[in-house]
Amino acid sequence: MININNPNELLRSLKSLSGPFPSFDVNLLPETPGKLFLQWLNLAIENGVKEPHAMTLSTVDADGYPDARVLILKNVVNDAFYFASGFKSRKGQQLKRNPQAAITFYWPMLGRQIRLRGTVEDMGDEAGAADFLQRSEEARAVALTGNQSRELVREEELEDSLAKQRERISHDPNITTLNWRLYAVNVKEAEFWQGDTHRKHIRVQYYWSEGQWKHRKLWP
Repeated sequence: MININNPNELLRSLKSLSGPFPSFDVNLLPETPGKLFLQWLNLAIENGVKEPHAMTLSTVDADGYPDARVLILKNVVNDAFYFASGFKSRKGQQLKRNPQAAITFYWPMLGRQIRLRGTVEDMGDEAGAADFLQRSEEARAVALTGNQSRELVREEELEDSLAKQRERISHDPNITTLNWRLYAVNVKEAEFWQGDTHRKHIRVQYYWSEGQWKHRKLWP
């Protein structure tokens, strides 16, 4: 029996990259990372990967510390990857100070990881409103409270605020808030990582150079 009081023993007992995994032919690469991402995303969906659109967004705070959280990819247009958030949230304020960010996807079932880095752009009021109205009613109610990332002292405060926002939505189904923003990560560097059971991982890096995309293989 594993001793849960010994985290080293516990963690080393867990399997990783057990496979089998799909092949990754680096001789058939599309010209841009956006196209390769969509190919990999379709394969993930076909193989039943749960929530393949869940991504880790990493930003940097005012003190230079990295900060990361998981949210949902909203769209991919060429090499721009879209997500949404409240402007007043921690990530919203961090992006206001420093628009450089990274995105990570990991699909254990396929042994695949995708790393993207680039500059984040606020797409404006109209785009934010359009994304907001596509959310579920409950998601809109939560966003309308405008208190994301603030301290919650009493649970009753949350329930009271949600009740008020649900009532606002019932009276005005098209209500929006300028706090809700749609962001685009304009990718400048991307890495596609295919895991291997023998740790001979296949890594392909796309990088923007001299006005065009180039790619190269990396050591595992």
